[in-house]
Amino acid sequence: MAKKQKMKNIQLESKQEEKPSEKIKAIFAQESIYSEDKAAKEVYEQSRFGEIKENKVTYSLVEALYLLEKNKIEINEGSKKLTFDEYLVKARKVQPNFWVRYCVFRDLRSRGYIVKTALKFGADFRVYDRGIKPGEDHAKWIVYPVHESETLTWYDFSAKNRVAHSTRKRLLIGVIDEEEDVSYWEARWIRP
Repeated sequence: MAKKQKMKNIQLESKQEEKPSEKIKAIFAQESIYSEDKAAKEVYEQSRFGEIKENKVTYSLVEALYLLEKNKIEINEGSKKLTFDEYLVKARKVQPNFWVRYCVFRDLRSRGYIVKTALKFGADFRVYDRGIKPGEDHAKWIVYPVHESETLTWYDFSAKNRVAHSTRKRLLIGVIDEEEDVSYWEARWIRP
């Protein structure tokens, strides 16, 4: 009798675990995405998507697309719910190299890294080592996404490397090929 009750309890627990998580309800307004919803704050606490400002969670364009692709967010513009493709068109208008940036972001997040914007460092992203959350420690890398067909001069490379060095981070170049696979090249200053 006790064995049957134990099986029922296990079945009830597994049904509760299968319960789908609530989608984040977000708003696309003037080139930014934000949410005031409880689910957004829970996702932020768990995996550091977005940034909390004035009791709202604000998302970068790439973070929002990633969450949209993973079916974790619903983005509305006015009364219209945006599809993946509609959102992508809007994001590309704001940032012409958006898809290249997104491919690198998606690849790094899928590998377990926390990726945040790095505009104040003069880079596209800053990346925290696995297991490190922003605020606990500093980012390990600054990342510049490029397409394999782009040309990067020595001057550009040197400038990017100087920015990384001056912010005490390593330079990571994310190179996207035609199949949207990403290869990474790390550069850092050394003293012989």
